[in-house]
Amino acid sequence: MTEPQWLPNVDTDAPAEPHNVEAEAAVLGAMLLDRTVIEPTEALLAGAEDFYLLHHQTIYRTITDLYARSRDPKIDPITVAAELLATGDLAKVGGAPYLHQLVAAVPTVGHAEYYAELIRENAQLRAVLTATRRATQRAMTAAGTAADILDSAMADLQAAAAGTTPTDIRLAVSDRWMGFVDELEAGHDPRALDTPWHDLNDVIELKPGQLITVGAATGGGKSLFGMNLAAHVALTRGKPVLVASMEMGGSELMARLTAAEAGVTLDKLIRRKLDQHDWEKIFRAAPRLQNADNFILDDSANLTLGKIRSRLRWMAAAGMPPAMVVADYLQLMTPEPGGKDRSRANEVAELSRGLKLLAMEFEIPVVALAQFNRNAVGRQPTVTDFKDSSAIEQDSNVIVLMHRPLAEDGSDTGARAGEIDLIVAKNRNGASGRTVALTFQGHLARLRSMGRG
Repeated sequence: MTEPQWLPNVDTDAPAEPHNVEAEAAVLGAMLLDRTVIEPTEALLAGAEDFYLLHHQTIYRTITDLYARSRDPKIDPITVAAELLATGDLAKVGGAPYLHQLVAAVPTVGHAEYYAELIRENAQLRAVLTATRRATQRAMTAAGTAADILDSAMADLQAAAAGTTPTDIRLAVSDRWMGFVDELEAGHDPRALDTPWHDLNDVIELKPGQLITVGAATGGGKSLFGMNLAAHVALTRGKPVLVASMEMGGSELMARLTAAEAGVTLDKLIRRKLDQHDWEKIFRAAPRLQNADNFILDDSANLTLGKIRSRLRWMAAAGMPPAMVVADYLQLMTPEPGGKDRSRANEVAELSRGLKLLAMEFEIPVVALAQFNRNAVGRQPTVTDFKDSSAIEQDSNVIVLMHRPLAEDGSDTGARAGEIDLIVAKNRNGASGRTVALTFQGHLARLRSMGRG
């Protein structure tokens, strides 16, 4: 007895979900006719699940498996039918005659990529429907807090936009090996980011999934570090960056960015007292800044981990997936709603762990600026000086402590006037205990490598 064809599991009384059977048949027929369309088609589709009809999924999977199996694959209705027969799926897809029907249904092989785009579009629409149904069901049953439901819905919608599914996840050593070898041959990790300070680059690099914590006392230069680093990645390296600032507003952030990039005194920019020479410097820096669409400064009130996560997904959906996040600063972040009995140390610990999880989720470095306790003022700091929680030390992959060697009266005088030390107190992937000295140019809102202007 002939087995029935596989069909989607849908309610026959419900409207059909978005699909285009003609485009699916045309793509499969084109792949059977001309194997040169297989690779560009695979590049456009997320996988076999993009096809609406289950027997089309089976045929597509069989064609791509055959294609990947040999350097000179033979792809046509006869060879594909033989493979389907061997796997016991030939009758389920409609038999060998159906494969010939697919070939006959191709209007033009040259339009295969366009047909694949139609398939992908409909697959994304179905994914959106699935995400909204899931969110609706969770909301109707109160299965979690509103924030949790919104976060889950945004993750589902972002996955639909990116075309990712659980089947895309590759965790085996075999999946990772060749990429690792490529990195070894290249002599560096292509995903790692550098800093604008060459001496610091000799000690650390910013890798995906890492939490890098930069600590300093009040007025110790941590915001300068964060903005200088973000500007380097966004403006010099051309990679999208999010600065989540809980300490300064947008106007203040722009003043500091302009001071550092244009070389105009920060005080003049804040007070809006510029002379002709200052304007000339600003005009020279203007093209670099007015086109910085990839440099996002978020000074929203009450920034939480959920809001930062939403902003990152917004950036990805806008076609600029973030390469790095700078959070300024950790202890000013608003904790997510929770138990009333949580201590401040527990809240900061949750924030620290949350930033680490963000780094891992988006596979980017997250740079968290953090405040020292007051008793750290006037001496060289240690990793135990972070305000409110010791969890910061545990969660961080890299810890950089900033220290200005001031005179005993607190003035910036003496043999090391105008300098600041970056102490690499923790470095899971390299040497710890190294100290890198930089030039502190507070009036220009920037830090510079020694020997450079």
